[in-house]
Amino acid sequence: MKRLFSLIAALLLAFPPLVLADVAGGLRDCAQIENDSDRLVCYDALARRPDLSTAPDESAAAYPREPESEVSYLTKRWDLDESGVRGRYTLIPHRDNYLMPLTYNGGQDQPAKGADYTIKDVDDHEVKYQISLKTKLWQDVLGQRMDLWFAYTQQSYWQLYNIDESAPFRETNYEPELLLSFHPRLKLFGIDVRTLNLGFNHQSNGRPEPLSRSWNRLVANLGLEKGAFTVELKSWYRVPESRDEDDNRDIDDYLGPGEIQSYYRWHDHRFGLMLRNNFQRGDNRSTFQVDWSFPVMEKVGLYVQYFNGYGENLLDYNQHANRIGIGFILSDWN
Repeated sequence: MKRLFSLIAALLLAFPPLVLADVAGGLRDCAQIENDSDRLVCYDALARRPDLSTAPDESAAAYPREPESEVSYLTKRWDLDESGVRGRYTLIPHRDNYLMPLTYNGGQDQPAKGADYTIKDVDDHEVKYQISLKTKLWQDVLGQRMDLWFAYTQQSYWQLYNIDESAPFRETNYEPELLLSFHPRLKLFGIDVRTLNLGFNHQSNGRPEPLSRSWNRLVANLGLEKGAFTVELKSWYRVPESRDEDDNRDIDDYLGPGEIQSYYRWHDHRFGLMLRNNFQRGDNRSTFQVDWSFPVMEKVGLYVQYFNGYGENLLDYNQHANRIGIGFILSDWN
């Protein structure tokens, strides 16, 4: 067997010199032809020989290289690509970052109008925007496939067009989170199980009574992907508070125990759907949000959002909202 390998190696090493020697011999033969026309025909024939050094690689044609697959949504959002890990203390998007200069919410009554409400005449048209970032605090916790993250989301509603009320900010929600993200690397029924996130979530609006709203939750989220589809199954358990300190004791009746967030990508377009239900037979309440975005310039896309249901923000958690808005969204950055 060793002799066979040696013979093959010798032939491979000798092949280029043999080709060159053959070409040189052909040139000498053509030069010895006395008739000009015959000599030219000889040179033309020699020039038409295939150049083995530049011949196409038949194996490459038979087995074309597969195009590199696009990095998935959850891989970007949770830094799962081990070949390009960002490391700790790098700010990346958590949820969507968007600005909608124009939204319209029709037919909603504010929960505390009049003397208790800071804005006596609320305009149905307002600006809505969201800022949502996170950073990794601890990578590969205890040497395992899990990371510790801190995330912060802020969502605001600005009565920019309400000149009579001096264009105030109507509501702002502050939402810090501490999340331990596991990377299961499982495949179930053809579906990739990308992430399992466990953590603590606080959300409040920083307002004095009677407009104060806040709650604390233990959260468990599962991230799934298949092709262009992404689904996040989010569940939570509200941490009990004393009756005297609870600003919104019935919030579970409106927001329920969790939500489903899904995305579908088609070419450069992204379609989103969020679903919630309180799972109460007697007084059932459902909420959904649909959105659509596509790029209009580098890292910026046009964004359209429609929300229908309860809990769009903490101040209005028990009021039915029917809002549509248009604006711009920041794409994921590296």
